Amino acid sequence: MKNLLLLALLLLTHTTFSQGLPGLGAGTTPNQRPILHGKNWVAITGKPLAATAGAAIFQQGGNAVDAACAMIAATSTMWDVLSWGGETQALIYNPNTKKVIAINALGYAPTGATVEFYKSQGMDYPPQYGPLAATTPGTPGGIMTMLAEYGTMSLEQILRPAMDLAKGYPIEAQTADNIEKGKAQIKEWPYSKKVFLTHPGEKREAPEAGEIFVQEDLYQTLSKMVEAEKSALKAGKTRKEAIYAAYDRFYKGDIAKEIVRGTREQGGLFTEADLANWKVKIEEPLHVNYRGIDVYKLQEWTQGPALLQSLNILENFDLKSMGYNSANYINTVYQAMSLAFADRDFYYGDPAFVKSPMKGLLSKEYARERAKLIGQVNDPKLGPGDPYPFQGGTNPYMDLLKKNQKAMALLDPSEINSLVDEKFLADFQSGTTSVEAADAEGWVVSVTPSGGWIPAVIAGNSGVGLSQRMQSFVLDENLNPYNLPEPGKRPRVTLTPSLAMKDGKPMLAFAVQGGDSQDQNLLQFFLNVVEFDMNVQEAAEAPNFNSYQMQSSFGDHEIKPGAITLRNDTPDWVRKDLLKRGYVMDFWTKTSGPITAIWMDWKHGTLWGAASNYGDDYGIAW
Repeated sequence: MKNLLLLALLLLTHTTFSQGLPGLGAGTTPNQRPILHGKNWVAITGKPLAATAGAAIFQQGGNAVDAACAMIAATSTMWDVLSWGGETQALIYNPNTKKVIAINALGYAPTGATVEFYKSQGMDYPPQYGPLAATTPGTPGGIMTMLAEYGTMSLEQILRPAMDLAKGYPIEAQTADNIEKGKAQIKEWPYSKKVFLTHPGEKREAPEAGEIFVQEDLYQTLSKMVEAEKSALKAGKTRKEAIYAAYDRFYKGDIAKEIVRGTREQGGLFTEADLANWKVKIEEPLHVNYRGIDVYKLQEWTQGPALLQSLNILENFDLKSMGYNSANYINTVYQAMSLAFADRDFYYGDPAFVKSPMKGLLSKEYARERAKLIGQVNDPKLGPGDPYPFQGGTNPYMDLLKKNQKAMALLDPSEINSLVDEKFLADFQSGTTSVEAADAEGWVVSVTPSGGWIPAVIAGNSGVGLSQRMQSFVLDENLNPYNLPEPGKRPRVTLTPSLAMKDGKPMLAFAVQGGDSQDQNLLQFFLNVVEFDMNVQEAAEAPNFNSYQMQSSFGDHEIKPGAITLRNDTPDWVRKDLLKRGYVMDFWTKTSGPITAIWMDWKHGTLWGAASNYGDDYGIAW
């Protein structure tokens, strides 16, 4: 009798959650975390304490931009796979102009960072770690520009939670254990050793979970920024001008001098001019329309347009009729991503140096041609196409494209170790965090700050951990002629916040951490909502698959054609079908990725927040 009652309850639940209303149902599995319902605001990020910082700013009357800035500052201080010397990139919906704005706060290559320099060091790629892996700091400038242009509060208010954390907070196990794991490298850099290894000479030299972790040097750096703001306000400057006075102190004043001194002392290339000349860019985002929904991503200095290309390709298929995560669905989406990411690997780069053919790459006509290459069996040799004819041009790198395509055609999958090992996976999914914020006024913010993850070089006595983003450049033009290092050039990065609009109003803000897997997980999350009627929490927790048939942006930049990670509850018949289609499979307990998202419920005038059950990501709503 008890079993019959349970079955009846399950059937009732299924009926309740399968009404087919976009964003409101079709539950596939019960949520392990609740949906966050807010009338006034939602704040979500990678650490619970940092989400609390965002909530505190909202409670003080700040808008979503203010809260997002506070969360970025807090996560940077907590080393949630980023630090203050990393990079920040964001999409912001401005309800006053009704437009989506892109924030490009990615650092660039310093003076002397050239292909020839790295090759002279015996390197095939710029290094993964150390001072030669560092682009100039971008996160401080990103926070201050967002705050000055679109926020309402002072820098002091925004930095107060981060400053409290720098004075000492109970460090969580994940970060503490990462410090212990990376201590051999940390010992190579004296300023990192001083900050991270709080128990030198002991068996465990890293902090213990729950130990109060203090960063006095970082606290002093943040205090100097606040001092600059206060001095400017005292001199009669406006709120915006005072924030930019703090910006100048970081990039042109005594803070910059110490960052440069400390970096060069440890073998880095930074000059004071590198920091002084770097600027945050406020840009137009790229977007495509997928079945009536406008999806926005950052420009091609990120991998974000690969998601847009994938959507254009997939628009040529009836995904819903295939069935969620059926073998046919997985095979189709996998190959669509393979096509889009092959173009990413060859064409994407900093548009300030070489203009990528984005008009052609994002055209519906080019997508239709690419879609014709998708077959019933996975093709491990799918390579970049030629989008130039689709924008009325001629490919200036046709000789390199032919070499690239020839190399793919000669590829023998049987000679490739397509099994995904621990090192490859760690590189492929190198860290990021995400920040999502929205408020009742209509501001919506999606951010993927990153860089300066542990083990990081700390720049002198600034407390600022340096980025490792130089490794995303390539040194061989045959791989990507658009993404070769030059001083002042930004590498093509994996960081990729997302916003979706419908009927001229924001519909979804979504982001995820995880290197090259980001736009894979975000694509599937979006399709979960749009094609399979899941609500945001269901979509964030639902099983995704991960492909490795694209060049890793990290480490040795490996590629694993046909390799796929599936959730371990994938049915046997799906496994057998995929095996016949040429896939090499492994299985995990959770595969959603740490997705964070906010859905705008315009019917009820409320906000729905989601943080997947994958990691430590956490949200608060009111």
